[in-house]
Amino acid sequence: MPQPHSPSVSVVIPTYEQAPFIGRALDSLHAQVLSDWEAIVIDDGSRDATTEVVSTYLSDKRIRYCQLAENQGLGHALNEGIIKAKARLIAYLPSDDVYYQDHLGSLKARLDTETEAVLAYSGVRHHYNRDASGQIVGFPLQLVQCMHKKNAMRWVERAELESDDLERLYWTRLRPLGGFVGTSSITCEWVSHPMQRHLIMQEPEGGINRFRSYYRVKEPIRFHTSVGHSIDEANHYRRMRERPDTPRADDGLKILLVGELAYNADRVLALEEQGHKLYGLWMQNPTWFNTVGPVPFGHVEDLPRDSWREAIKQIQPDVIYALLNWQAVPFAHEVLRATPGIPFVWHFKEGPFICLEKGMWQQLIDLHQYSDGQIFSSPEMRDWFDTVVPGLSRNKPTHVLDGDLPKRDWFDRPRTPLRSAVDGEIHTVSPGRPIGLHPHHVTELASHGIHLHFYGEITHGLWLQWIEKIQAMAPGYLHLHPNVDQSRWTEEFSQYDAGWLHLFDSGNGGEIRRVNWDDLNYPARLSTLAAAGLPMLQKGNDGALVATLTLSKQLGTGIFFDTMDELAVQLRDREQMQTVRERVWQQRHLFTFDHHVPELVSFFRGVTASASGKSGRATSSVVGSSRLQNQKLA
Repeated sequence: MPQPHSPSVSVVIPTYEQAPFIGRALDSLHAQVLSDWEAIVIDDGSRDATTEVVSTYLSDKRIRYCQLAENQGLGHALNEGIIKAKARLIAYLPSDDVYYQDHLGSLKARLDTETEAVLAYSGVRHHYNRDASGQIVGFPLQLVQCMHKKNAMRWVERAELESDDLERLYWTRLRPLGGFVGTSSITCEWVSHPMQRHLIMQEPEGGINRFRSYYRVKEPIRFHTSVGHSIDEANHYRRMRERPDTPRADDGLKILLVGELAYNADRVLALEEQGHKLYGLWMQNPTWFNTVGPVPFGHVEDLPRDSWREAIKQIQPDVIYALLNWQAVPFAHEVLRATPGIPFVWHFKEGPFICLEKGMWQQLIDLHQYSDGQIFSSPEMRDWFDTVVPGLSRNKPTHVLDGDLPKRDWFDRPRTPLRSAVDGEIHTVSPGRPIGLHPHHVTELASHGIHLHFYGEITHGLWLQWIEKIQAMAPGYLHLHPNVDQSRWTEEFSQYDAGWLHLFDSGNGGEIRRVNWDDLNYPARLSTLAAAGLPMLQKGNDGALVATLTLSKQLGTGIFFDTMDELAVQLRDREQMQTVRERVWQQRHLFTFDHHVPELVSFFRGVTASASGKSGRATSSVVGSSRLQNQKLA
């Protein structure tokens, strides 16, 4: 066996929570025909059995093990390995991948032959039974495929960017140093499984929130996957994060947030700014829109996920505020059962029908029946639940408040002049999925000189056929734009004449038992359009129970129509459009969470009073409303 101080290849093995895989990876390394290698295992903060597994291989002096105390990211782990490497050639073996026996030898031979090359890559088996002779279509070159000459370039680390795109993280930096050459031989396997890093990162199954949760990231992230838009939490939340905590008010509550915060998660800071202390206890395995902690804007103290019951006993919260979407139902239910004696408020938005499909129905009903207070996202949602559990909203403190309202900070921006004032044509916008707008609708609008602007590059990828069809049917009238975050909502969207809510024909005929999710829902884009002062476009649906229809008519913020011809006439009525636009602009504060915080806190206090046998106080408002009555536990 060659001496450990004279390897020809250094194999960097980054690993995190891959104990079931890493033994197989190390065995495949041992099986290499080329034997003068060294391996540097960089354990990036694993808390599973990785140490125990790797320790059985350390009798081989070619293998070194470096364990980092906390996860610092793939880039940092790879750089640590390169720094510790002794050989002139660097190869990579992610701990869930596999080498075939001639892998290192064939890559080294290629680099020895191609003296001007800086990197050699092999063919690869992937997704169990597929092969690629080089780079896999739709993916960057994978670590397991590659060997390169050691140089001064380093991998991009977390403070700069987290991405699944290895081109962004390193390969682009290497290319100016020499060519990339292939062996054309399939000598390794990129193993496919649900916990692959790129699957954890990519929307819609993964995303920034799942990434943060899985890798226990505590700081704001700069995040850009190969399929998603760029997210810079460090800059976006800097002002919020860097300010001091608000001193707790004399009558401030200790509020434990349980579950997830969905869209516009920083809204909860409005509670902290009023002198209430916030704690966080988060569900596991969130998707891209299920925001969990550690929250990137700070000012929320997380409880340890592995000992949360003891932590709750220690902090003694005044109220548990559990929320929001169906994914949080199982964990919220678990916390409800474990915390008798602590006032518990359940705030539910989306969606009861999914809970039925996913087998969570009994847990959802328990959350409503056994909570001390409940919050519904719309009056129609409340009334629908009363048909499921008769008298549900009358038997305990009940409140109505949309769950996705953004923070007021993002609304303090000036408006942009209308595009229609320049070109004379009408411009409408869909900030996200153009639900219900079929290609023939867009074509009809185009015949009236009405444009559609569609935002969100991730969504574009899911609507490719729709886009292509419209571009063929109505060329020049569909415009695609990248995602816009809250800080630019007003500036970007106020240039349009009106914005689309979800377009659908309701079939409930005014009967609450017949409503579906479209009827009950307040889409998150309500606040996005309100921030820009945009009239909100939706079907008239006369005689139906539709939450957005009721709200828009109550506030005078909507444009209602049955046909595209009718809509075109209204959009050309500049006086009417200006009136509605100003009405939206003057009421936009109603679509911020901050506006409803005093009433929400009053509701919390009513719940705690009711839970301790005291009477509550009824309150009401436009977008939010409460009904506090004597609580009757089911």
